Amino acid sequence: MIGQPLPGNRNDCKAWEESGAKAAVGKTTTIADGGYPGTGLLMPHRRRKGEELPDWKEAHNTSHKQVRARVEHVFARMKTWKILRDCRLKGDGVHHAMRGIARLHNLALAG
Repeated sequence: MIGQPLPGNRNDCKAWEESGAKAAVGKTTTIADGGYPGTGLLMPHRRRKGEELPDWKEAHNTSHKQVRARVEHVFARMKTWKILRDCRLKGDGVHHAMRGIARLHNLALAG
């Protein structure tokens, strides 16, 4: 899902709702970093001060980190593409480019 870019400085939780991403995702399980409390997104478990996490929570966090690392690597790789660097200079060009990439990816998955 590619949400609309929002002007100014936005809190992640607020941008999640206002961009249309939350509505588009619906009830699909979606992972996020720790910046989205109370949104219903799947976040890593937090350790309370002086307390250790149970093994199952540690395993969940490890899995979560591995998935997020792949996504973050994809974003980093895409930032090296000249077409996306050029789009950043043209209003919401990145939004349109990312929607095109997502659509091509979905077509490739569909076969």
